[in-house]
Amino acid sequence: MAKYKSAKESIVSITELMQPSHSNFGGKVHGGYILNLMDQIAFACSSKHSQSYCVTASVNRVDFLNPVEVGDLLTLKASINYTGRTSMVVGVRVEAENIITGKKRHCNSSYFTMVAKDEKGKNLKVPGLIIKDKEAMRRFARSKERKLSAFKRDSKYDAKNFKIKEYSDFLKDENVKLEFK
Repeated sequence: MAKYKSAKESIVSITELMQPSHSNFGGKVHGGYILNLMDQIAFACSSKHSQSYCVTASVNRVDFLNPVEVGDLLTLKASINYTGRTSMVVGVRVEAENIITGKKRHCNSSYFTMVAKDEKGKNLKVPGLIIKDKEAMRRFARSKERKLSAFKRDSKYDAKNFKIKEYSDFLKDENVKLEFK
């Protein structure tokens, strides 16, 4: 296996026609169905990069920007944005296309942290990422920043370190009623 690979070597794209069986009670394509497709393409991309079985460790924020209609062609694109020692961040972009008008809508983007595993379930080292342009460097740096921010946030709100007095004022204008002393 190569020590480093470019993101281009692992890019994956799928397109699927959205059918009535994919719809929710509101007549739009169910968000859970789209999330399932996103997880599948993140798996395919990370497995292609690492040449191993991968599991989803986390999903960073999924905002549904536009609804997906039954009858739309849904295209998902995935590429490796960041590589750690055993993990990869896969950027996933989802677009819907009206097959009659040809109009495309960006529906959401998200970042999946995937971890490579061996046959026994142990973490595997993954190839590093070759950065060839400014956009790839921006994506890598943004992913690293997101990882550091999550660590800081998790540490800040750790149950052992959390101080009620520090957050009482922080929550005073929120839709919450504090009833403990």
